[in-house]
Amino acid sequence: MDCRAVIDWLGRNRRLQPSLTLHPIGFITTHKQVKFQALHQPAEAQPEQNVLELLPEPGYQQALQDLAGFSRVWLLWWFHRNESWRPLVLPPRGPAQRRGLFATRSPHRPNPLGLTPVQLLGIEGRRLLLGPCDLVDGTPIFDIKPYIAAYDAFPEADNGWMEEVESALRGPPKFAVRFAALAVTQAEWLFENWKIDFRPRLIELLAIDPSPHRTRRIRRRGAALFTIGCGGWRAVFSVAEEVVTVLVLEPGYPLRFLNNPDYEALPDREAQLACWGRWPE
Repeated sequence: MDCRAVIDWLGRNRRLQPSLTLHPIGFITTHKQVKFQALHQPAEAQPEQNVLELLPEPGYQQALQDLAGFSRVWLLWWFHRNESWRPLVLPPRGPAQRRGLFATRSPHRPNPLGLTPVQLLGIEGRRLLLGPCDLVDGTPIFDIKPYIAAYDAFPEADNGWMEEVESALRGPPKFAVRFAALAVTQAEWLFENWKIDFRPRLIELLAIDPSPHRTRRIRRRGAALFTIGCGGWRAVFSVAEEVVTVLVLEPGYPLRFLNNPDYEALPDREAQLACWGRWPE
């Protein structure tokens, strides 16, 4: 039976096929609790260390032998917080135009697998010390492969629709982002008291394009204001010509959720409650 015949047979008998079973070999620990904190491409100029700890299964530590000589590895992982997919998606970068799922890196896929190259900083037993990555804390890892520059890098490859988007992003930011006095006070309070600082990512997104966009979580609020979701938080801003002014930072969840014991796992729950207490309006 040739390859096409196999594909046709599988298509006709898909419901008869048993599910494939994958088991994580370990889990990664990062400082990113929500997807908003994970850049689409890790900023390697910024110091960052993450830890992948393999499970104590027989052979896993031995399987790391000889890996220390590589400066980068590929991680194959699971978008464990996603439960659905759609054939057309709205990428966060570029104009608000839907693209075919398989022409994007959207996390919402039929099989939500992720693939990331990451710096290998060191190995300590079953622990891999890794550089900047785009994975949230607790992501399950299925496999590790060495990054081999001679085979894995194709700098002359065509980038499809992304080439136009990347070309526009290589230019200077279209918008200047400013913070009003209240937003500055709130941002400093969040950092000093809770070590929460989403300003770099917020500025990055708003400087590119502050227009309403579902994937970037930008929505209108009334006639003159906008909001953008920042993980468990929101920023309210206005736009005048090419200047974006962040006016206020808000908790992303109402008090009825934050005070409900069934929602204890909400991100930054204690910080959001404290914020509501300090700025109730």
